[in-house]
Amino acid sequence: MSKVAISEPVSIWQLGAPLGEGPVWVERDQALWFVDIKSHKIHRYDPANGATRSWDAPGQVGFILPVGGGGFVAGLQTGLSKFDERDGSFTHICAPEPDLPTNRLNDATVDPQGRLWFGSMDDGEGDITGAIYRLGSDGSCVKASPHVSITNGPAVSPDGKILYHVDTLGGVIFACDVDDSGMLVNRREFARIPNEEGFPDGPTVDSEGCVWIGLYKGWGVRRYSPAGELIETVAFPVSAITKIAFGGPDLKTVFATTANKHIAPGDLAKEPHSGDLFRFEVSVPGQKAFLIREGV
Repeated sequence: MSKVAISEPVSIWQLGAPLGEGPVWVERDQALWFVDIKSHKIHRYDPANGATRSWDAPGQVGFILPVGGGGFVAGLQTGLSKFDERDGSFTHICAPEPDLPTNRLNDATVDPQGRLWFGSMDDGEGDITGAIYRLGSDGSCVKASPHVSITNGPAVSPDGKILYHVDTLGGVIFACDVDDSGMLVNRREFARIPNEEGFPDGPTVDSEGCVWIGLYKGWGVRRYSPAGELIETVAFPVSAITKIAFGGPDLKTVFATTANKHIAPGDLAKEPHSGDLFRFEVSVPGQKAFLIREGV
């Protein structure tokens, strides 16, 4: 496979977010939605005119994903909530880990069947208490992976048969098969990244089935083939890229969230755009974001 990035990343919204995360292109809005976990913010960016809007969340918010019929599901520290952008309200759905008050929700995706998959993690980034969950059709939270400290992803292949999730501190990207009942089987190592090269953060899968990984403290994003081979690296002018999303009418514009919470105040001048929203262009489109149709 050849390289697909055709432009360099540029900052398009100077947010300076401590922990920007979870970008998703919402087709019905023709806009990008994402969160700033540590600032308790939900953001929307409209590339057609550069318009921006933000909402306050009632706590740390790890992701925001669209629901069929309108509205969103937000991943809060207290669990899943329905978010209505019209009035900024949050309605609780379920708490996957009521016995783990120091955990929070971190990243998520929706598969082609409309099922929400999401991860939890230790907010202190040390204890091995995070896991991957699926929102069941009855509104329950179904645990689907062994425990890790910091989960990222999941992300799903174009046919919905493979789910990828990340053990960030361990530097491992896992692949799992999704069986007919919606359970994960045959978990195996897909790729491994040494800590000195950056910590694998949010994964995203393009239309060719290649897996893109944001690198925290790694100054770029990587693209891996479906076989787990590194085929491309896109360099950034900031050190912590948390996740990318494909957007625009042709899904060939890549948006990337970044973070600056790890940077000492005296070092911010070395990467003044850390925490900003970035974009670059590619020649191979991504996948559209599916709508949540189960459990809400």
